[in-house]
Amino acid sequence: MIPNDTIVALATASGSGAIAVIRLSGKEAIAISSQFFKSISGKDLTSQASHTIHLGHIVENKRTLDEVLLSIFKGPNSYTGENVIEISCHGSPFIQQEIIQLFLNNGCRMANPGEFTLRAFLNGKLDLSQAEAVADLIASDNEASHQVAMQQMRGGFSTEIKKLREELMNFASLIELELDFAEEDVEFANRDEFEKLVEKINLVLKRLIDSFAVGNVIKNGIPVAIVGEPNVGKSTLLNALLNEERAIVSEIAGTTRDAIEDEISIGGIGFRFIDTAGIRDTKDVVESIGIKKTFEKIDQAQVVIYLFDADVISNNSEKSQNITIEIEKIKNKYPQKPLLVIANKVDQLSEEEKRRISVISSVVEKSHFLLVSAKTGHGIEDLTDSLLNLINTGALRNNDTIVTNSRHYDALLKALEEIQKVKHGLEDGLSGDLLAIDIRQALYHFGEITGEITTDDLLGNIFANFCIGK
Repeated sequence: MIPNDTIVALATASGSGAIAVIRLSGKEAIAISSQFFKSISGKDLTSQASHTIHLGHIVENKRTLDEVLLSIFKGPNSYTGENVIEISCHGSPFIQQEIIQLFLNNGCRMANPGEFTLRAFLNGKLDLSQAEAVADLIASDNEASHQVAMQQMRGGFSTEIKKLREELMNFASLIELELDFAEEDVEFANRDEFEKLVEKINLVLKRLIDSFAVGNVIKNGIPVAIVGEPNVGKSTLLNALLNEERAIVSEIAGTTRDAIEDEISIGGIGFRFIDTAGIRDTKDVVESIGIKKTFEKIDQAQVVIYLFDADVISNNSEKSQNITIEIEKIKNKYPQKPLLVIANKVDQLSEEEKRRISVISSVVEKSHFLLVSAKTGHGIEDLTDSLLNLINTGALRNNDTIVTNSRHYDALLKALEEIQKVKHGLEDGLSGDLLAIDIRQALYHFGEITGEITTDDLLGNIFANFCIGK
């Protein structure tokens, strides 16, 4: 599976910039580069030490393409485990393409998506879960996703899995040995110790599986639907949260007719806010479509913010009762979704009026009822604090292993299923040959995570999502 040709690609983002980095990897990377690199000091590139940088020019025949810095990394002490050359040139797209085309015409081929990292995996520089973390690190757009990707890329998750697999493998070997001496009826694997190990693996797998709930929202952001009647200030609240005029604000009810989405980072966690069309009875066809989309967005959201106009409610007991009924409907329809109820426009209320609207808080937890003014910004900080409190970030704060990859999650679920079969088998006194079947399956699923067991299709699916130069 390990290719022996030399690949080339742009490692930095495409487009104009101060500099660009062009990467080559392969057995002939240094030899090919030396044909076109002319060192300022006249050095022969093929005789230079690894991890050194050289100033010179890229020259095609007698035509100078650019003045560059060329870095040498000799295998196996490189990112890919092969000879690697990185050329830092000026960031003109024309220069980038000229240099890449020069190498393509002289013994290199264009790298496939993620092929540099694929070679790092195939050459044992990274395991598969670490390789996948590279893509997550590149895609991270907030502190939390960056922290988790770094922890996984450094091998925190794979180290935990490898340790469990090694311990299970040791017992599996003893049980397999028992099968060779079946006629002598000997027992090499201490069943009490084995039960303790299986229970330990069971607990660790459950913890990792549970962490996916946090890991998934850290990686993909937490969708938050802002709902309520028309003209209660949903768009104003979105603008206040984003600190920009993202949504159109108007005194005309029904201004928002489609969902508007934008994402911000709060406390290092990505939140994706969705400003929805106001919920009311209407004969306007376009507005009706918007209201239908509102309920679709509530279905997709993980947190719901219900907003109402505190100024209107404060002196209208019937309106207050109707709002309470609407809140109860949302709670009953989406019992698993955290619900924040927000009284908006409190800047227009007296203290006595604020106390009167607080009766609505009886339908939700006290900590889930907030008084804000989206227009002045009053209470916005309390809202962001409440949103953070809804997300269990304890594992993140403690630097625990957090699973963010759905492929890992699926493999962990399958491994847990097999481990529980082993656990029940031990309790029921099953023979070693039957236990061995389930143990082999558990080991298989552990191996899927770290890449000790792979297929070409699996690798193709994983690395197809990488950028070309990584």
